[in-house]
Amino acid sequence: MASFIGEYECKLDAKGRFMLPAGLKKQVDPAAQEQFVMNRGFEGCLVLYPMNEWKVETARFEKLNLFVAKNRKFYRQFHNGATQLALDSAGRLLVPKQLAGAAAISKEIVLFAYANRIEVWAKDRYHEEMGAGDDFETLAEEVMGGFDNAEDADD
Repeated sequence: MASFIGEYECKLDAKGRFMLPAGLKKQVDPAAQEQFVMNRGFEGCLVLYPMNEWKVETARFEKLNLFVAKNRKFYRQFHNGATQLALDSAGRLLVPKQLAGAAAISKEIVLFAYANRIEVWAKDRYHEEMGAGDDFETLAEEVMGGFDNAEDADD
């Protein structure tokens, strides 16, 4: 599994394309063969997966029992709007209009890379999300405070 890192600001051209930043492009496994899948994410962003990571992610769904209504609903919603994309000869990716509308993306975007995915945010929405809610210290304590730090106690 990939472990992407970075935050990149990009602009869409008149056709809705953006240049994949060199710093991100270097992190994409050649196994993806410059193929990606973009779909809806959480909190109003889009998610971009290199094709090899998309295959790993969706392979997990093979374990779902599709006779269970919640599983079918999740499967449909996860794949809702999923669109296969390829880098063009100039290294650009097109944000499909339907997905751009769903994420309120117009001109400026932020690519936020983590784990095996790259979130695609409308710039203003990204800054709102990152500044909203609990402060980072409180969130860190709630999320990470339960981990056993016995190894760190000896330092």
